[in-house]
Amino acid sequence: MDRLVEAIRRFDNPSVVGLDPTTALLPAPLLAQARDTAGATNTIKGRALWAASVAAQFVDFNQSVINAVKDIVPAVKVQIAMYEALGPVGVSAYVETCRAANQAGLYVIGDIKRGDIGSTAAAYASHLSGIPCPDSEISTSATEKELRSFPWYEDSVTVNPYLGSDGIMPFVDAAQQSDKDIFVLVRTSNPSSDEFQELITDDNRRVYEQVADKVVQWGSDTVGEQGFSRVGAVVGATHPSVGASLRARMPQAMFLIPGYGAQGGTASDVAAMFDVHGEGAIVNSSRGIIGAWRTDPACNSQLSVEDALQLVGKHARRAALDMRDSLNTALKERS
Repeated sequence: MDRLVEAIRRFDNPSVVGLDPTTALLPAPLLAQARDTAGATNTIKGRALWAASVAAQFVDFNQSVINAVKDIVPAVKVQIAMYEALGPVGVSAYVETCRAANQAGLYVIGDIKRGDIGSTAAAYASHLSGIPCPDSEISTSATEKELRSFPWYEDSVTVNPYLGSDGIMPFVDAAQQSDKDIFVLVRTSNPSSDEFQELITDDNRRVYEQVADKVVQWGSDTVGEQGFSRVGAVVGATHPSVGASLRARMPQAMFLIPGYGAQGGTASDVAAMFDVHGEGAIVNSSRGIIGAWRTDPACNSQLSVEDALQLVGKHARRAALDMRDSLNTALKERS
């Protein structure tokens, strides 16, 4: 987690922008262009053209956000499901987005939430380690950083711990080998998370507490120079008291905190999830930043695509700055 911690310090900003576009978040001019390109969607060809056009709009939309925030935020989180919904062209748009963020100098979190065992888990972990091939087949003209990034351009990924250590250790190994990180789902922000995560087991620990203890174990041999392990934890902003207790339970785990803003979490809610130095966590906002343009009546169907994208970037930057300031104020007030 050293690179992420250093980036947070450099920008004095513990926030991450979620690049999770949907057609509902695209301004009208971009949607109109996609419709014009695709034509009728009642055929396979038409739907394929629609998917390709929307995927291209996602890339342009994301690029406008990246350009607007790359000098004020340390990281982006890219939710792969939004892209997979469009099929293969969507996956390509995901990769293009991650690559653009990587080239802009941002730390890239691939929100893929993978979970399996054995060779399947190792294959999923290729998101971190790259395409498996003999060293002799790797071009010597590529830099070490390029080889670590290709082909997904992610610095970390989210993983699901339901299958236990068999599903996590391949990711830990890949992270170690590739100088990357993982974030394990521990206490999530969705309403039905209580159905499993709050269950109490025979040793009087809740399930999420058992997962937290495993996070400590999985990351114990990976602590970096900045004091945090390569194995972080996803802890929802909608559970502030739980987050505070988990902070004490996992002192060397970086927290990725979803649920801020649109899902109800506030800056004061998440402040207790940081350590005594005001570090150890990064807070995600997606719709609140990439959808901030929706409050501007000037962004309507009469705009050109270029002007609409400029408004997207303008409002994303303003929302990102507001979030940064709110988080830093809450952290100062806590201390």
